[in-house]
Amino acid sequence: MKKNPRIDNAWRIAQQVWETEAASVRHLAEVVNPAAFARCVNVLAGCRGKILTAGCGTSMAAARKIAHSLCCIERPAAFLSPGDAVHGGLGLVQREDVVIAISKGGSTREIVNLIPAVTTKKAFLIGVTEKEYSVLARHSDLLLRVKVEREPDPFNMLATASTMAVIALFDAVCIALMQVTGYTKKQFVLIHPGGAVGDRLLDPAKDRAYNRK
Repeated sequence: MKKNPRIDNAWRIAQQVWETEAASVRHLAEVVNPAAFARCVNVLAGCRGKILTAGCGTSMAAARKIAHSLCCIERPAAFLSPGDAVHGGLGLVQREDVVIAISKGGSTREIVNLIPAVTTKKAFLIGVTEKEYSVLARHSDLLLRVKVEREPDPFNMLATASTMAVIALFDAVCIALMQVTGYTKKQFVLIHPGGAVGDRLLDPAKDRAYNRK
């Protein structure tokens, strides 16, 4: 097999990508509004309905992960497909729900199309975008601005660092929610008996051994 000389740079590229993405996560402390973050935690802690997440492309991947993490801490959440939503799926959205809509530029057509129904039904809309004057930002009840200095790819276009930043933001939201709601390990074992995590939750000795590593 003929060797590709570009492969020699692969490890260097990997290190640059990781540094760029790590810097993007560190930068969140300067970008995210602390008051908006606190309000987000408060809104999700007090939500009496469902929490629905929505996004397209890589934002869809982030939205699905966020919904799963919220379920793991007993905040009932589900991913709402923007494509299906405007074909009747918006019936899922009700008055006491919270909708978390993610769009890097804040003008993703599929996301913008959700806004009229969400606002008319008086669900609470949390917009996650880097553009504070975008359509999504202007119509949100709460704006969480997430912006990275650049993506690590040569074109500064592939949503990698920005997607990781959104996920990291909501990882922090979830951990804060655990504290605010008094979430316990007993609650966790009930909903997560499977896998290695389930083994640790069901066997305190294994959990102690793991934490000593």
